[in-house]
Amino acid sequence: MRHADYLTLDATALAARVARGETSAAELLALARAQAARVQPALNALVRPLEALAAQQLARPPQGPLAGVPMLVKDSVLDVAGVPTGYGSAGFAKIVPTEHAFALRRLLDAGAVVFGKTNLPEMGLKGVSDSRANGRVHNPWNAAHVAGGSSGGSAAAVAAGVVPMAGGNDGGGSLRIPAACCGLFALKPSRGRISNGPGIGEVWFGACSEGVISRSVRDSALALDVLCGPEPGDPFVTAKPAEPFVSALQRPPPRLRVAFSAVSPIGTPVHAEAVAAVQHAARRLEALGHHVEEAAPPIDGRALAQSFLHLYFGQIPATVGWAMSMGAKRGDFELLTMVMAVLGQSVGAGTLTGHLVGWNGFARQLAAFQQRFDVWLTPTLACPPLRHGEVDPPATQQAVLKLLLNTGLLGLLAKTGVLKGTIEQIAIDNLTPYPFTQLANLTGTPAMSVPLHWTADGLPLGVQFVGRMGDEATLLQLAAELEQDQPWFDRLPAIAGAAT
Repeated sequence: MRHADYLTLDATALAARVARGETSAAELLALARAQAARVQPALNALVRPLEALAAQQLARPPQGPLAGVPMLVKDSVLDVAGVPTGYGSAGFAKIVPTEHAFALRRLLDAGAVVFGKTNLPEMGLKGVSDSRANGRVHNPWNAAHVAGGSSGGSAAAVAAGVVPMAGGNDGGGSLRIPAACCGLFALKPSRGRISNGPGIGEVWFGACSEGVISRSVRDSALALDVLCGPEPGDPFVTAKPAEPFVSALQRPPPRLRVAFSAVSPIGTPVHAEAVAAVQHAARRLEALGHHVEEAAPPIDGRALAQSFLHLYFGQIPATVGWAMSMGAKRGDFELLTMVMAVLGQSVGAGTLTGHLVGWNGFARQLAAFQQRFDVWLTPTLACPPLRHGEVDPPATQQAVLKLLLNTGLLGLLAKTGVLKGTIEQIAIDNLTPYPFTQLANLTGTPAMSVPLHWTADGLPLGVQFVGRMGDEATLLQLAAELEQDQPWFDRLPAIAGAAT
């Protein structure tokens, strides 16, 4: 098979060719590796090869719905036995899991050939993949721009034609944001749909879900069929779907009631291109026969942003503390990670618990809104993909933070409440480019980013659809309908060109 042919086939089609004996897992892996070697210098999408794991898969007879399909997984949560899970940080380099993550096992059992791990920001904390440990991930459509985060390496690799889909996870938009930046499809499943175990019971208090970024809706449906289902000890279990997600795609969606809004829930600006993306999607939905109406759930977006920030305040100190107990040093972590860790240590248990309890209110308000509407359409991003460094703190601010951190004054000031306004501003500043995605994480509902818009500068800018809890099928059916109406699979960046 030529690489030009490889680029025209999704994972579903590649597996079918392997099953028919028209190609082999070894041939597909060679094509994927060749493309990875070609684009890696320009994109920096991959961080860790998994040669032994791939060899084990090649030694097995190809079988399963993903038989022979080359795949990559994010270097976060999806543990590979005997290989450090780096989390984009030097602080985890020496911590080696002893068993595979359940989700990885399911991919392997389905026949996927996983041959590497992908780049991300430190601990998955940003919508930009730019860790100090591994460097920046560049957008395949324009290397001056970000590929999004935190599953930025996975998105860049898929968009550049290395693999048809790649694994990632989403705790605040980390599948949807990079998919929107790179012209791809991504679905964040419902809470409890896919197990995070066995090394972790729940990621980020249950806000984070595993999933994939792909070029075709049917590949994402197939991956969800492979990955979904509980494992012993899981804290959350979502009811089993009535039928496989791939089967649900054989039917178009019913006529849906679609609400849409392009207004930032935190009152920050929304770029004209993001507004245009939503308006275009709304027009296409109406043309397809759906009822479309401008509306938004009556949720206090700034309160939700504060709750999301306190998720970090609860998780980062604990995670950094665990890593240091395993041998990591303070200097292994980036400045902003340590700042968040210290600020988090100043937050009392009562305050954190109050914010976690508040998630229920957001979920009830969204559910009431979803009694009127089947799905809610918004921008995925409030602006086109950022340029590298566009939202980095100024050097002077970083210097002040470093001084306060190293002298111990940061923790003292935080505990006295002097920094309350500063902390609130941190939440708004960090979420200004991505104010639409966190709601689905805190409420546990499924949400997807669909690549329906490209900017005047030729950059992708996806739109988001939020669905009802446990109803990924409707979202996937709608995405498949839009994919047929506005095809995107063959729209590839120049860097993906045929291998030489």
